[in-house]
Amino acid sequence: MAAHPEVDAYRDWRGRLIRHRHVDVQTPVEVPTEQGPFGLLHVVRDADVRGVADISAEVRGVKADPASTATGRIPLNRQRVLHAAVALADQSGSESLSMRKLGEAVGVEAMSLYHHVANKDDLLDGMIDVVFGEIELPSDTGDWKRAMRGRAVSARRVLSRHGWAIRFMESRTAPGPASLRHRDAVLGCLRNAGFSIQLAAHAFSLLDSYIYGFALQERRLPFHTPEQSAAVAQEILARFPVNEYPHLAELTTEHVLQPGYDYGNEFAFGLDLILDGLDRARANASASAAGG
Repeated sequence: MAAHPEVDAYRDWRGRLIRHRHVDVQTPVEVPTEQGPFGLLHVVRDADVRGVADISAEVRGVKADPASTATGRIPLNRQRVLHAAVALADQSGSESLSMRKLGEAVGVEAMSLYHHVANKDDLLDGMIDVVFGEIELPSDTGDWKRAMRGRAVSARRVLSRHGWAIRFMESRTAPGPASLRHRDAVLGCLRNAGFSIQLAAHAFSLLDSYIYGFALQERRLPFHTPEQSAAVAQEILARFPVNEYPHLAELTTEHVLQPGYDYGNEFAFGLDLILDGLDRARANASASAAGG
C-alpha cells in the first residue's frame, strides 16, 4: 500500500484509544486510505463514542463537540445506561443483569460502561433512582389523604412494572436525587398537613410497609388476572374436603369466584383504612397538644 499521510495519524489515534481503554487491542479495524481517523469512527465497534470523538479530534488538531458523534449514534450517557439496565431487569430480573449483557444492549463493550457507572452497586443505585423517578410525588398543599393515596397507587403501579426493584427500594445507602426528592415530598406533605415529626415518621413507615408488602405479595401470587385467580381458586377448592375447611370454602365460593372479583382491589381497601387511622392519630395528637 502506498504511503499516505493519514496512516501515521491513524496509528497514533489507534494507540491513544488503546491507552485510554476505549477499545480493545483485538478490535477489528480498517486502515484508512482516503479518510482521516475521524472519518473512520464507524469501524470501531466497541469504542465509547464521546471519548473516541475527543481523541480523534485531538489528532486532527480541532476541538470536538461533546454532543456530536461521527457515526450519528445517540451519545451514550449515564441515563441511557440506567434505563437500559432497568429494561433488562424488567425482562429477566436483576440477578441475571451483567455488564456484558448491558453493554450488548446499548451497543458497546462492557468496559465502556465504566465511564458512566463506577461499579455494579452504582449501577443498582441508579436503577432504583430511575424507579423512584416514575412514582408520582405527593403535593404538599391541599388534601393530604388524596395526595398520599395517589402516591401509594402510583408506587404500586410502578412496582408492578419493576417487580425486581421491591427488595432494593429501601436498601440503598447512596440514594439518588429522585429518591431523595420523593422522600422529601412525602415528609413535606405530612408535615404541612399537621403531622408532628414523630407521627410523620410513623406514617411514612406504615405506608411504605403496606405498599411494598402488598406489591411483593401480589408479585408472588400464582395468578395475575381475575380469570386466572378464579381458575386457581377452583383448583385449590377441589383438592380439600369442604366440610373440614368451611370458612375457606365459603370465602372461595362467595367472594373469590364471584363475578368482578379482582385481588388488586384489596389494595385500596387496606390503604383507606391506614389513611383513616393516620388521620385520627393526627387529630388526636393535635387535640392533645392544644389541650396542653
